[in-house]
Amino acid sequence: MDFKDSDAEASYRAAARAWLDANIAEHDAGHYTDDMVKAKAWQARKAAGGYACITWPQEWGGGGGTPIESVIFGQEESKHAVDGSYFTIGLGMCVPTVMAYADGATKHRFVGPAVRGDEIWSQLFSEPAGGSDVAAIRTRAVREGDDWIINGQKVWTSGAHYSDYGIVLVRTNPDVPKHQGLTMFWLDLKAPGIEIRPIHQMSGGSSFNEVWFEDVRISDAQRLGPVDGGWKVALFTLMNERLAIGTSGGVGPEDILAFAAQANGADGPLLKDAAFRQTLADWWVQSEGLRNTRMRTITALSKGQVPGPESSIGKIVAANQLQAIGNTAVEAGDQYGIISDPALTPLKGAFHAATMWAPGLRIAGGTDEILKNIIAERVLGLPGEIRVDKDQAFRDLPVGA
Repeated sequence: MDFKDSDAEASYRAAARAWLDANIAEHDAGHYTDDMVKAKAWQARKAAGGYACITWPQEWGGGGGTPIESVIFGQEESKHAVDGSYFTIGLGMCVPTVMAYADGATKHRFVGPAVRGDEIWSQLFSEPAGGSDVAAIRTRAVREGDDWIINGQKVWTSGAHYSDYGIVLVRTNPDVPKHQGLTMFWLDLKAPGIEIRPIHQMSGGSSFNEVWFEDVRISDAQRLGPVDGGWKVALFTLMNERLAIGTSGGVGPEDILAFAAQANGADGPLLKDAAFRQTLADWWVQSEGLRNTRMRTITALSKGQVPGPESSIGKIVAANQLQAIGNTAVEAGDQYGIISDPALTPLKGAFHAATMWAPGLRIAGGTDEILKNIIAERVLGLPGEIRVDKDQAFRDLPVGA
């Protein structure tokens, strides 16, 4: 691995840093009505400067740059308090799918506005009877001439309540095995027959949603990929999803080390607790492993290579560590650990946020168990799990299978 920038990379980093320093100040001086308006203004500014979707072709509003340039800009941007979370799903998962499978007119209509932050997208895959098993979905679409009629329910749809458009995976053929009867579409989330209900989370937020479809009519022109060929399209989307989720941040060993230096455990200062010190050492080793794994990915990108399965590995380790660190810090607070007011808690409540968000992170983009199976079967070459439903028509599967 090469931990240093090449001359060209160092030059790009310097230019990106200078652009950020100049534009962050102007952006922060603006007047915004809410966080979303502020985030859209920053996205538009990045697009105008060629720093939004750096690897995308310039004809689609991207920067026409390289993957390593995108990594470098992301590293520099992360040093500033700007929010791009509204666009992560759309630009990281949905719009790339549109770019890969839609017709030219659809791409010209949607890609540019998404890059500029004018429109926000969400991904509608998970259902009450099919979460990580995406192929088990039951939301159905029935063809009527040049249209399709959609009925069913999606759940855990991130950002649907503020999104303009989405991509949806539906069942179009129940008479074939479950992976073979799926089709992908894009749709307007304000269309008649779509009801979106935010889910109240234990963190106090409502970033996830339930979405109902009742006789929602869409055109066949909104189809992404072939009829009954949606599984391949979904895999393309999921590959991007797991890469994006695998880079999620949060509190780390250095944060709880600083906390432990001032906190007391059951038998005195927390840093003098042998069990805690051992756990802290384990977290530190994990973090160094993650850092070096990310450096391996960056090195591959720098050389023009395609990264391996690091995103799945990183997501498993990072999500579990985030949950463990949050839980440990909250428990160390003893009776005061229940207090989550950012004004009264360390790191403005970051440990509490980790405790309440990490369980969701361990599910989003594939559960720990799903990702371990992927690593075992596709990386280590271990035998695949037995699937008794492999050749069985979907309509013959018992509910919940």
